[in-house]
Amino acid sequence: MRVVLDTNILVSALITKGTPPDQLYRAWLRGDVELVTSQAQIDELRAVLGRPRLRRYVDPAEADRMLPALHLNASVLQDVPVARRSPDPKDDPILAMAVMGEADVLVSGDKTDMLALKSVEGIPIATAREALSLVLGQSQPPRTHR
Repeated sequence: MRVVLDTNILVSALITKGTPPDQLYRAWLRGDVELVTSQAQIDELRAVLGRPRLRRYVDPAEADRMLPALHLNASVLQDVPVARRSPDPKDDPILAMAVMGEADVLVSGDKTDMLALKSVEGIPIATAREALSLVLGQSQPPRTHR
């Protein structure tokens, strides 16, 4: 199963152990899912993890392991063409990444914009809990017509 984890899910995985975001992150580390990301998302994640207010919540050693692991073990897309798809333009690169990477599911914690879309070009947008049940059951998410 090809999965896109929104940046907020990756950060949550580092902050809250044992939660669905952490379990999805661990599923990827074990090779249970294929993670699709982009250089732009890795750069965004590096910037977010460098914010002073997050430093007290994130183990720096674990954050330092996450970034290289993304480069080595995820499908890293380059030059993702971004189109206007979301009410929040900051979400458009993640949505474009899911489409270009032919993801089976995009996972986000953004209820206001991302999850409200429900899907992008037939790719379901799910909460971490919903995606985790798909991964654990190894069933494919329902697709809408592309």
